[in-house]
This record gives sequence, structure tokens and C-alpha cells, in this order.
Amino acid sequence: MIRDKSARKKAGKAPAKPPKGIIAIAPPSFRRERGLIKRGIWPVAGCDEAGRGPLAGPVVAAAVVLDPKRIPKGIDDSKRLTAERREELFEEICATSSFAVAFASPARIDRDNILRASLWALARAVRALPEMPQHVFVDGRDKIDAPCDCDAVIGGDGIVMSIAAASIIAKVTRDRLMCALALDCPGYGFETHKGYAVPEHREALDRLGPSIHHRRFFAPVVAARRKHCPETVEETIEPDLFAVDGKINSGIAATI
Repeated sequence: MIRDKSARKKAGKAPAKPPKGIIAIAPPSFRRERGLIKRGIWPVAGCDEAGRGPLAGPVVAAAVVLDPKRIPKGIDDSKRLTAERREELFEEICATSSFAVAFASPARIDRDNILRASLWALARAVRALPEMPQHVFVDGRDKIDAPCDCDAVIGGDGIVMSIAAASIIAKVTRDRLMCALALDCPGYGFETHKGYAVPEHREALDRLGPSIHHRRFFAPVVAARRKHCPETVEETIEPDLFAVDGKINSGIAATI
């Protein structure tokens, strides 16, 4: 037996230590989906949304059924990926998986509140899948109104592979949409901040007033309405600008 510590290291017995200051984060796995497949439960979908926090634009929800034999390598929580890598994985997921996307417009968010609108969009995305899943995993604390068994997984986009794939589809779809809205409403910088409440956006909102794409009852937008058009602060909300049966099909989603 080698008792000396230095001798153990030389003999290759000492365990490798991770570099100081670096925390290893395990990528999402397909373990939960595979467990259901072994029990004969299929299809299994993951769903996630993008855009709860912004001041403008819709919430975009996505549902994805990965092909167990063709899972793209590198799928992870969209927040852990660069924009370039998200775009690459978006194309790979679209080419190998079944997916659907649904929107909750600013008008629906104003009417229902952001949580209810997000859950509504997630349910719509699941129902829009080409084949109804037998089980769905959703990111977060809340289950959705789906016609199948549903598990809510807190932090699911970093745990469950199908949810991570949905997070990529939702994020890239929404980013592309916000770039398109920037052409419709120049000056706000939607193409850079995607509607989030960064200083540049708040300054533009104060200077220009709200656009038709802003969420009317989010506090910074209310303040801008009071400044630019105070007579509209108590008005009823506008029609649902994004409602086209509440969803888009996979072919449209792939090009937005």
C-alpha cells in the first residue's frame, strides 16, 4: 500500500480536482423521457416559453418531441448558449424533431396577467403538435392544461432534454420576431434588447412613448403612457394583435 501522499500522486492514485472557481454544470439529459419510453409511453414532449419579463412583444411558447435516435448534440438551456449556437441548434432541432409554437400577445398578457398568458401559450403549443403526446414535461412550478399527463419541473430547461430543446425553439423564434417588430417600430431597439427593460429601452420608451407592441400594464409602459397620452391610461386594451388561432405551425416557426 502506498501511504505517502506525494507517492500516491506519482503513482496516479490521487483523484483529479476541478480547477478552483469553476462549478461544473451537468447538461440536460434524456433520462426522464427514456424512462417513459421503456414503459410504452410515447410521444413525450417538453415545453418552455421565452419572454415573460420584457416590456414589449409576445410570450412565445414551444413544445418539442425529440427523436430518440436523432437527438442533436449540445442541446442545453438556451440561456447557457451563445446566440450563434442557439441558431445552429434551432435548425438541427427543427430538422430532426416534431415541434410547435404558440404566442400569447401583449393584449392577452394585459388581460390575463403574464403567468396565465404564459401557461395558456404553453398549452396551445402542446395541442398544436402534429401528434398529441402521451406525456409532457413543462419548465417551472405550474402544470398546464394539456390533454395528457404533465409534470412541472423547476429548472427543467437545465435538467430535461426535451424542455431544453423547447427553450431553444422558443428563444430563437421570439428573437427573430422581435427583430421583425423592430422594422415595424424603429427607434426602440427591439433588434438588440428584444423588448427587455434595459436602460436603452426605457430611455426610448420615455422619449417615444409606447408602441402597439408594448405591454400596456407593465409599470414602465404605464408611466410612458401617462407622459405621452394620459387619456389612454384607463382605456380598455387593444384587440389581440397576434391571435391567428393562437398559434403558428412548424413551417412558419422555422422562418420567423
